[in-house]
Amino acid sequence: MSSLPPRPLILASTSVYRRQLLERLRLPFSVVASQVDETPLPGETPPDIACRLALAKARSVAQAHPTAVVIGSDQVADLDGQALGKPGNHARAVAQLQTMRGNTVVFQTAVAVVCLETGFAQTELARVKVRFRALTDAQIEAYLLAETPYDCAGSAKSEGLGIALLERIDNDDPTALIGLPLIRTCQLIQAAGIQVL
Repeated sequence: MSSLPPRPLILASTSVYRRQLLERLRLPFSVVASQVDETPLPGETPPDIACRLALAKARSVAQAHPTAVVIGSDQVADLDGQALGKPGNHARAVAQLQTMRGNTVVFQTAVAVVCLETGFAQTELARVKVRFRALTDAQIEAYLLAETPYDCAGSAKSEGLGIALLERIDNDDPTALIGLPLIRTCQLIQAAGIQVL
């Protein structure tokens, strides 16, 4: 009795953080950049942005790889309903951290898994509540100069020195804050036909 070969697994992201997280599952996968406009739509909430973009990224890559199981993910920092994206430069990172200090920010991290050949498409959202310390301007400056997290939503890397900015983290999927909620990812790729264990 022969079984079909496993479907290819593709991460629709060039994020080094997401790639490193997915490597923890010890599954063979390839990385393909998605071509998606990440501009929020008018009136779109942070969780809606994250879910829409995660699914759009997975579908974008799946178009060229219809037999593969494709993972897309997106993260939006949510401060009282205001979306804070990747700062991109030092000045915007300073402004973001000044706005977030002493406040609770919800990092909305969505993961979507798509396989066009089977018609599988599901999205899950992991919410991580992060309480930032009441940081001084000097502490913000010291952190940004040390870690330059300009490619991270919310201007902080919790897996690095950015942990020193935080008072508390509340979540049910510890990898979600880094950018790919692995508990939900495991559930989705298994539902799509890829066995993790």
